[in-house]
Amino acid sequence: MQLIPTILCGGAGSRLWPVSREMHPKPFIRIVNDGQSLLQKAYLRACGLHAVKEVITVTNEALFFKTEDEYNSLNIQAIANTYILEPCSRNTAAAIAASVVHVLNSHQDAIMLILTADHLIQNIEAFKQATQQAIKLAELGNLVTFGIKPKRADTAFGYIHVASLDNKYGECGYIVSEFVEKPDAKTAEKYFKSGEYLWNSGMFCFKAEEVYNSMQKYCPDIIDMVNRTYAASLKEQKNKKLIIKLDGDAFEAVPEDSFDYAVMEPASIDEDALSKVMVVPCDMAWSDIGSWQTLGELIEPDENNNRIHGNALMHATTNCYIHSPNRLVGTVGVKDLMVIDTPDAILIAAKNCAQEVKHLYTDLKNKNHEAYKVHRTVHRPWGTYTILEEAERFKIKRIEVNPGASLSLQMHHHRSEHWIVVSGIAEVINGDKKYLLNTNESTYIPAGNQHRLENPGLVKLVMIEVQSGEYLGEDDIVRFEDQYGRVALV
Repeated sequence: MQLIPTILCGGAGSRLWPVSREMHPKPFIRIVNDGQSLLQKAYLRACGLHAVKEVITVTNEALFFKTEDEYNSLNIQAIANTYILEPCSRNTAAAIAASVVHVLNSHQDAIMLILTADHLIQNIEAFKQATQQAIKLAELGNLVTFGIKPKRADTAFGYIHVASLDNKYGECGYIVSEFVEKPDAKTAEKYFKSGEYLWNSGMFCFKAEEVYNSMQKYCPDIIDMVNRTYAASLKEQKNKKLIIKLDGDAFEAVPEDSFDYAVMEPASIDEDALSKVMVVPCDMAWSDIGSWQTLGELIEPDENNNRIHGNALMHATTNCYIHSPNRLVGTVGVKDLMVIDTPDAILIAAKNCAQEVKHLYTDLKNKNHEAYKVHRTVHRPWGTYTILEEAERFKIKRIEVNPGASLSLQMHHHRSEHWIVVSGIAEVINGDKKYLLNTNESTYIPAGNQHRLENPGLVKLVMIEVQSGEYLGEDDIVRFEDQYGRVALV
């Protein structure tokens, strides 16, 4: 039976602000020195499994081009990619249900492996071995999860209880007694000492038909609405790439719930369950990268227990974590701090408050501050733009357009723009005129003019854009034509 990995690529990663933002969430963070994002690592793990020919990725529609770019840069030609694009987040039960419905519609049945895009697994061989054990259990009709052997008592994870080590199912795994919520410190210590509890990894393995039947039993409202959504969705096949845009109106009506709550927990306590709930214990150097504290622990400490990623100069500093890939950060006479530097925001926090960073993210979102949503450099399907300077009535951007790419034919109500080509060639539509701009040439786009920028060359187009006007928000845009199918700003 075919194995089809499904990667869930979502979540805000609010505890990793200011590096993680709504439009640059945790899966896209590069946290170690090999240059790969967490999403790329998850994709490589999936592609490296035996006989995998197709990978499904479920992600937000606004993150599709960013996700595709991450995969394309790995240059893996043999894998067929299916992208299931959500118009909004409805939690993991809906995301998994959408992938299950797709598999049953396109493959009849298959073994599905559900992976998270925002976790780190460093022991790939142990991951492969655990996956093979899970597949054996899934082939027998079980719903399988992966439990991480705890390294310490930790209140940041949900736990899986294995009632007795005598209930091992063959050589592969154990019957799950219950799923338990994140405990307090005293309870976590009890769990750790008992040896009967595993951390809940959020990864699963099962036959598509088995989990579909279980969803019909335990969460029929979710699977029914996902069926309706899938039937109404747009599907576009391009060579070895399938794009499924889930219908917005139908998907918004899907009840929001986690897969653990909706399926695994009720199935584990149901004496008449259609499928047994099993767990495969794992020791594969796993981390959920759930905070700056856990991320910092991946770095070797110096003699003063300081951990540094990037550029830092320290004096009389102990037990600190500095994350500053670009600018130099200096510390004097401090201890037990985290300092996270990005071009537009700096986080300074006590290490024992790492879990509280999410409150800053929430406050920024409530105030509609751009720092919760985007970085200074923003990725678009055609390339990137970087905000160099902004103040009242003006904004300066560096724009990079990939070879052969173009921005939409668009218009702005409230701002005019000056374009200056730094390198490359620009093809410009400006009102009823069409012309080329070479290096060191410029043009002016009045407010209200339809305009378009295209790179007809073989090298990247780099230009400076100076905006001026009474309102400079990114939502001041009307698109008339767009090769990327965007009918609104994404």
